Amino acid sequence: MMISVSEALNAIRSMQVSAPVKVVPIANRFGLNVYSMSGWPDDLSGKIKKDPENGGPSGYAIFVNADHPRVRRRFTIAHEIAHFILHRDAIGDELLDDALYRSGLSGPMEVAANRLAADILMPWHLLNVYLQNGINSVEELAEIFDVSKSTMSIRLGVPYESRKTGEGA
Repeated sequence: MMISVSEALNAIRSMQVSAPVKVVPIANRFGLNVYSMSGWPDDLSGKIKKDPENGGPSGYAIFVNADHPRVRRRFTIAHEIAHFILHRDAIGDELLDDALYRSGLSGPMEVAANRLAADILMPWHLLNVYLQNGINSVEELAEIFDVSKSTMSIRLGVPYESRKTGEGA
């Protein structure tokens, strides 16, 4: 059963009760099974695909590169959930999240999925609580929300020097 984007966002919001936001239960809420896969090339972070054998009740499964850092895997899961909500008709047999998407050359679908992934992992209603209580360092907030420092700096709209060193998003 398809739900609207608005209904999906409401469902996500109901699960964003504390930081870090738990992404696998959100995926499961949408009928998506999540699997970690080892031995993938480093430029492949994850994918979502129709999978009658491994898919959850939705018929889709998310696969993430087990060799990537935890914060990258969390972002990838959120990104693939976003594709499921926003672009389900375009998924086909699979949508890959690879180095091209992280390179800044992404198209509108990737930008939208990245934006929703950030909203899933770092919702403003939780982030503002920390900011209002004087916790505003990129490092501390990244640790609280279990995201990379570069991802948090982008969310906050502040420069972060280590972004140039290749730290994962």
